Amino acid sequence: MKKKTVFTSKAYRLKNQSAPLNYMLASHNTSRSPLLYFDEGTGVNRPLRYARNQKSPFVDEQDGNAILEPIVFEDGLLFVEKANQVLQQFLYYHPGRDRVFEEVNNEKDASEDVSILEMELEAQIVAKDLSFEKLLSVSRILIGGNIDSYSSAELKRDILLFAKHNPQDFMEVVNDPDLEFGDEVRQFFEEKLLSLRNNNKDVYFNLKGNKKKMLTVPFGEDPYHVVGSYLKTDDGIEIYQGLSKLLNK
Repeated sequence: MKKKTVFTSKAYRLKNQSAPLNYMLASHNTSRSPLLYFDEGTGVNRPLRYARNQKSPFVDEQDGNAILEPIVFEDGLLFVEKANQVLQQFLYYHPGRDRVFEEVNNEKDASEDVSILEMELEAQIVAKDLSFEKLLSVSRILIGGNIDSYSSAELKRDILLFAKHNPQDFMEVVNDPDLEFGDEVRQFFEEKLLSLRNNNKDVYFNLKGNKKKMLTVPFGEDPYHVVGSYLKTDDGIEIYQGLSKLLNK
């Protein structure tokens, strides 16, 4: 037995949290503003046109009596009654779907919200249970600056807030197998064994007998990551060991 098609009303919203008072969506193909759907079956770009008195959104399936209507999002939303199937089809084939606008899917939205809330909760539980030593390491990487001036309560508060608002970044740092190493690299700078110069472009030694340049940071890269990577190389391992000894004196 053939399954009966169930028609429903649908809602659409503009993407990227864009909600102008009124937004008029392109509703028909023109030479200046093409509105085309690429048909994978035929390999043809088919012109689109929304006309409520037609049964199809494709120009090649419409008659010559098309009555055009504007498609207007109000406050970022558009509600389409189930009786207006041609507009629902037009929006399905529209090249702006999932780029300019998207269909509202409450179940999907709820599922995504649950995932985000669960991640936030997990991150805050992990943050709450951090040992003081690990709290310091995580704080140096995520908060930066002179964390030695912070009280334990201030560190705990800031890390709990960071975990709540940036759960994915927090969990990546906490679970990083190189967390302690990355923390140590930052301490080299905090304790002024190394220094950044020239707008963080160059890294210099800042030792009694050595003020030479260690390396230049490539454009757009994080200096701490670059230094850490260098200290793991054959050329940098002895330097790392020396800096580590000075740090732990």
